[in-house]
Amino acid sequence: MPVRIRLQRHGRKGKPFYWIVAADSRAKRDGKFLEKLGTYNPNTNPAQIELDVDGSVKWLQNGAQPSETAKRILSYKGVLLKKHLLGGVKKGALTQEEAEAKFEAWLEEKTGKVSEKTEGLAKAKEEAKAKALEAEREISEKRKAEAVQDEAPEEEVVEETAPEAEAEAAAETGEEAAEENKEAAE
Repeated sequence: MPVRIRLQRHGRKGKPFYWIVAADSRAKRDGKFLEKLGTYNPNTNPAQIELDVDGSVKWLQNGAQPSETAKRILSYKGVLLKKHLLGGVKKGALTQEEAEAKFEAWLEEKTGKVSEKTEGLAKAKEEAKAKALEAEREISEKRKAEAVQDEAPEEEVVEETAPEAEAEAAAETGEEAAEENKEAAE
């Protein structure tokens, strides 16, 4: 029975979620499988991959062939490296301890890169948020300035009408004074 390690699609339309399974190559894509090895969620950044490394290595050593996408995922998680190192142990080139030490060193380096990427993404997200907040502040300041300018012409109009009113009042007082002078002269 030819066995393939491949992805089995789950999730709703537009939001895929995959199981990584060992299945008979003649079975349907989402059909019967022999063993579930892990999950793959491409909707997050970076993609979430949970994988049973030892189970995957066991299937590969027994002759299972991974699909192209599954092969990339297995390589990313170090399954192919571990299989390679175990091949070296079988041939006598390495001891089991050396192989485990090499794999652990590679795994630490890989987790460091992934955590660096997530930190970089988080930092970029914070910078974008701060930039958007600053742009909002500038818009708010412009609106406040425009509101102050809208109120300022009204005050100027009041001030402009005030001298006219004073002139009218002075003219009226001038007329009243002239009338008083006429009455006093009579």
